[in-house]
Amino acid sequence: MSTSPHKLGFFSVTMIVISLVIGTGIFKTPASIAASAGTPLIFYATWILGGLIALCGALTYAEIGSRLPVMGAYYKVFAYCYHPLVGFTVNALILVSNAASLAIVALIGADYVSDLLFGQPSGTAFNVLVAILAVTLFYGVNLLGLKTSSRTQNILTLIKIGLVILLISSVFTGVQVAPHGYNPGRVLEYTGSNGWLLLMLSLIPVSFTYGGYQQTINFGSEVKSGRTLPQGIIVGILVVLGLYLSISFAYVKVIGFEEIKNASAIGALLFEAWFGPVGAKVFDVAMFLSVLAYVNIILMSNPRVMYAMAEDQVFPALFKLTNRQGVLVSALTVYAAVTVVIIFLGKGVDNVLGFVMFLDSIGMGASAATLFILRRQQVGQDQVQGAWTRFTPLLAGIFVCAYAVVAIAVVIQNPAAAGIGTGLMALFAGVYWGLYHRRAGGENAA
Repeated sequence: MSTSPHKLGFFSVTMIVISLVIGTGIFKTPASIAASAGTPLIFYATWILGGLIALCGALTYAEIGSRLPVMGAYYKVFAYCYHPLVGFTVNALILVSNAASLAIVALIGADYVSDLLFGQPSGTAFNVLVAILAVTLFYGVNLLGLKTSSRTQNILTLIKIGLVILLISSVFTGVQVAPHGYNPGRVLEYTGSNGWLLLMLSLIPVSFTYGGYQQTINFGSEVKSGRTLPQGIIVGILVVLGLYLSISFAYVKVIGFEEIKNASAIGALLFEAWFGPVGAKVFDVAMFLSVLAYVNIILMSNPRVMYAMAEDQVFPALFKLTNRQGVLVSALTVYAAVTVVIIFLGKGVDNVLGFVMFLDSIGMGASAATLFILRRQQVGQDQVQGAWTRFTPLLAGIFVCAYAVVAIAVVIQNPAAAGIGTGLMALFAGVYWGLYHRRAGGENAA
């Protein structure tokens, strides 16, 4: 492969981590977390516990990324440590769900543009057009190379961080803002004996909100030095941890814990504390900018997984093609095109994505567990630096157990979603067995 002359530095890696984690979810999921938690104590405990688990994961993936500094490492680590079937199954599902999520988020972003410009929904045609334009814009940005796409991501992420800090600072206004409406959803009550159950159920959306940073290892071959990737992952997740805990406190302080449960557009309420009725428009701008940052980072990360899978011949060789700047032109083009097709299918795809947290739990736990295999085989031993690595086996064990608990919680809360996720894993494993394993066996026999 012809590699791009541009290499990601510490700041760019940190921004990638933050942008992979902080999406549109933090502007709404705390409402459902409060509804599941029952009490403020469990609410805050869940955020703190989720943050500590994420920090364990960050340290774990920092070492994994150091030991296996390759493009598309989130696929490679499964294929190397387990079997290409596992790598194909997990990552093919991630590619599909990420494309669907990207399409849905782009359509949601179009809703905010419509509200900003017209004060009301503008219909399917407008939403589809805006969503396609957003994907096309950042497809073009990524075609210009890693230097352009990473700098664009840095700017968008800094703006997003600034907006989150502005929301957090609403606690200093002394204003209480009442919700304008509520989303349908179950509100759980603390009975005195169900605290652990409420904590476990609340961990589902909290884990989802903290997730995404594991995909940073896909850029392993494109960082400036061996220390850059682990430092960026660790610092990035620490920044996220501080922002999430602070904004959760701001939601409760400005809106009220009981009032926040299943409230709609809670991010807009914090902007109202600053700007009054105009705050809703500021929120529209903030959400659309968050959507743009998400579109760009997904288009940056996922084609690198496709490249790694093509390198192992479990995806067509077409996806290895690059131009002189090292841009994965074919993989990027196909991924953007698939996203556009899903956009045309509309928001109904969102109903299919209920299984994502279950699949993420399985994938996160299994990928973190590869650290033990990499250590046992001493893969990249000379590339591991830092005193913190002496603790990573323990942290990886905590992380794996935590995501096992989250997977169990998904089964308890939504057994249908867990069943769909299990069925899809079996389906993709069958695809691999039929198309690649049997073919490879025949070639070896010949």
